[in-house]
Amino acid sequence: MKLENERYEVTFVEKGGEIYSFTDKQTGLQYMWQGDNDNWGGKNPSLFPIIGNTYTKDYQIDGKTYAMKNHGLIRYATLHCKKDDGKEVIMELDSSEETLAQYPFPFHYEIAYTLKDNKLTITYHITNTGENEMPFTFGLHPGFNCPLCEGEKFEEYTLSFTNEEHMQQLVFDPDKKHPYELKDVVIKDMPCSYEEIENFATLIYKDARSAYLTLKGPKGHGATISIAGYPYVAIWTAKKGAPFICLEPWYGHADFSEVKEDFYHREGTMLLSPGKTFTTAYTIEVF
Repeated sequence: MKLENERYEVTFVEKGGEIYSFTDKQTGLQYMWQGDNDNWGGKNPSLFPIIGNTYTKDYQIDGKTYAMKNHGLIRYATLHCKKDDGKEVIMELDSSEETLAQYPFPFHYEIAYTLKDNKLTITYHITNTGENEMPFTFGLHPGFNCPLCEGEKFEEYTLSFTNEEHMQQLVFDPDKKHPYELKDVVIKDMPCSYEEIENFATLIYKDARSAYLTLKGPKGHGATISIAGYPYVAIWTAKKGAPFICLEPWYGHADFSEVKEDFYHREGTMLLSPGKTFTTAYTIEVF
C-alpha cells in the first residue's frame, strides 16, 4: 500500500493500519520512526478503545471482568485493506470474537489516508455496530525520527506550538500511588530534552489552543502535526539516546492512580450511541 507524488512517498502496513514510511524522494529523508528492538518496537499506533490502561489493567462491564493490552485493540490487530487506488488508502477492522472477549462492544473501525503535496491527512471513522452505548476513548501515537539529518542531535530540535500556550501540564506519579496534579505552564517553544521527558515519564498538556505542534531541527527539517480538537497532547520518547520522539494528540488518558469511576465514566471517555459514528482526523506535514 502506497501513496506517492513527485516529491514524497508514504507506505503503509496492515498491522495496526499504520504508516511504515514517509520519505522525501528528493533528499532521502525518512520522517517516520520505524521501530526497533532496542528503543521502542512501535511506529505510530492508533489508541482505541483505551489510551494506556486502567489502574488495575482490567475493568468490569455488567458484572463481568475484561482486560485489554496497553493502548487497546487496534495496534495489535491486522486490518483489512479496503481501498488502495493510488489516491487513497483505507483500512478497516470489524469486531470479532477475539476483540469481544477483551472489549464487549461490537464496532467497525476505519482509517483513511490521503496525500497532497507534503501533507498526509489521516481520518478515522468508528461506528458502534452494537445495541448498547459504547464507552471508548481515542488517541494517536506517531513517532518521528529525531534527529532527521546526519550530524544533528536530539537536543538541537525544538518543539513549537502555533501560539503561546497558557495551559496545564498533567503531572503524574509513575508509581501510581498519588492522583495526578495539574501544573500551570506557559510554552511557545521548547527544546527537545531527554531529561525533561524522563523527569515526568511523559509530558502531557491539557487544553492547548494551538492548531499545530511542530518539530524542527537545526537544518530546517521537521514535521508538523495538527492537534486542534484534541483535549490533550503528549510528548514521549523511550529513553535517553533513543533517536525518535512521539507527538501524541489524545481525547483521554490512562489511569494514573486508583480511580473510583467505572469504565463508562473514566476521564476522557466518550459514549457512542448504537448505529452512530465517531469521526476525527489529524494531519502530518513534513518539511
